[in-house]
Amino acid sequence: MLQEPSIVPDGDTLTHEMVAEAARNPGIRVRITDDIRDRVTASRALLDEFVAAGRVIYGVTTSVGGFVNWLVPPHMIEEVQNNIIRNVQSQVGPDLDEQYVRAAMLARINSLGRGNSAISLENFEKYVAMYNNGVVPCIPEKGSLGTSGDLGPLACIALVATGHWRARFEGEVMPGAEAMRRAGIEPMKLSYKEGLALINGTSVMAGLAACLVTDAKSLIKAYTLATCLSLEVLKAKIMPFHPAAHRQKPHKGQIRTADAIYTTLADSKMIVQDAEVEAWLRKMVTNEPRGLDEQIEDAYSIRATPQIMGPVVDTTMFVEQTVNTEINSSNDNPLIVVEEGDAVHNANFHGQYIANAMDQLAIVIVNMCNLSERRNNRILHPSLNGDLPPFLCRENPGMSQGMMGIQYAATSLTAEIRHAAAPISIQSLPSTGDFQDHVSFGLVAARRTRDVLHNARYILAVELICAAQAADIRGVDDLSSATRKLHALVRAKVPYLDHDEPFTDHIEAVAGMFETGELLDALPRNCAAYDW
Repeated sequence: MLQEPSIVPDGDTLTHEMVAEAARNPGIRVRITDDIRDRVTASRALLDEFVAAGRVIYGVTTSVGGFVNWLVPPHMIEEVQNNIIRNVQSQVGPDLDEQYVRAAMLARINSLGRGNSAISLENFEKYVAMYNNGVVPCIPEKGSLGTSGDLGPLACIALVATGHWRARFEGEVMPGAEAMRRAGIEPMKLSYKEGLALINGTSVMAGLAACLVTDAKSLIKAYTLATCLSLEVLKAKIMPFHPAAHRQKPHKGQIRTADAIYTTLADSKMIVQDAEVEAWLRKMVTNEPRGLDEQIEDAYSIRATPQIMGPVVDTTMFVEQTVNTEINSSNDNPLIVVEEGDAVHNANFHGQYIANAMDQLAIVIVNMCNLSERRNNRILHPSLNGDLPPFLCRENPGMSQGMMGIQYAATSLTAEIRHAAAPISIQSLPSTGDFQDHVSFGLVAARRTRDVLHNARYILAVELICAAQAADIRGVDDLSSATRKLHALVRAKVPYLDHDEPFTDHIEAVAGMFETGELLDALPRNCAAYDW
């Protein structure tokens, strides 16, 4: 009998790829080991000792936030914990996609399972049961400060867990209590610290960030391959991508990008060798200065690709490391740390790491699109595309417009995402009677990066469609083996256009190929430069 696919949230080894895969495949279940149960139980037992001893601990025997200076008597603890999760839920707007909610839940399970949050084992296992049984709380996506964690978004999950709010179950939105009943899960009953443990953390922004950095890596790799096709149809010179140059400026991302291009184009008959250019130019040498149609070097949007894309790669790898660290952290307050035998007041809930990372990811994606938009302009521009037809209109020019109109979408979307790339992580505003006087807006930054990434796929799709059109005009047989495969993948969705027709469906189709990662099927085998 085949075992169901599962994932063990051990609190240390969960990666963004694992989160994204599980979030998008509800059949992957969370499996809790005895070690995880023991850690959760030990943390709760230590907190029980502290409460019995009469210790004063934030969020346990005190109120929270702006009422931090209020003590809570033991007989009112459950009421306060339930009030906390009700009060902080002020989210508005459309609901987050289910995949992002599942990513957030998995990140929270991973954090709670580290055994520092003092949630009871019973309630921890109910949280896992919600995830495994497909109870997906509705989380309106706007309104999180991202400073005492994603309080409002995580409260949506906690409210459903206690039999309130609303959730999606088996494709239907229903009251949270009904979703829990249909899933066969008894609602949680909260004791001291448990409401706070459920909502005080960075799990929503981190879960969303995990999906986004996974998607960004796929997009960057696919675009690096698409770049090779554009370089071929522009009759680019290969020498600027030679490893010798990049060893002298050894940024890892620059070296990877140059190596990926140089290796991919090794068997191309369309790319231009510098020796060919030099031999032609030497024949033109005279005793007087003269201008020529050919030049010894290409424009920056061609020649400087490794230096432009290198920071995109390096920054994304840094973001990847940040996200992986965050999802494997205990990020609530206070922490009941068994190894220390103490309750540790802290601010691990602050989302500045994710906010900064999402800002950086958005910026480099926009810069990648700046490169794409300028390069695509060269493919289409009658004065810049060499001997290609104006706007790639080979048949019936003037009466037909070729690829002229497709550029409109790329230009518009590039302007839109440039505006969207303004940093959000610096937009702190005080709240809660100045108790929360520095906030991260981490979830806001992640949502913005999600939207930038979505638009980026369209921009890159426009360039790839144009490059495929130009390849047909130049002759597909002269492409490298990898770019021939890429061309074939595009042609399976978008035909060569020898007449005018609307572009929308074609752009959507190729953008969808970037999203699913199917363009990566054309990557050259055994090319380590794409393996990061």
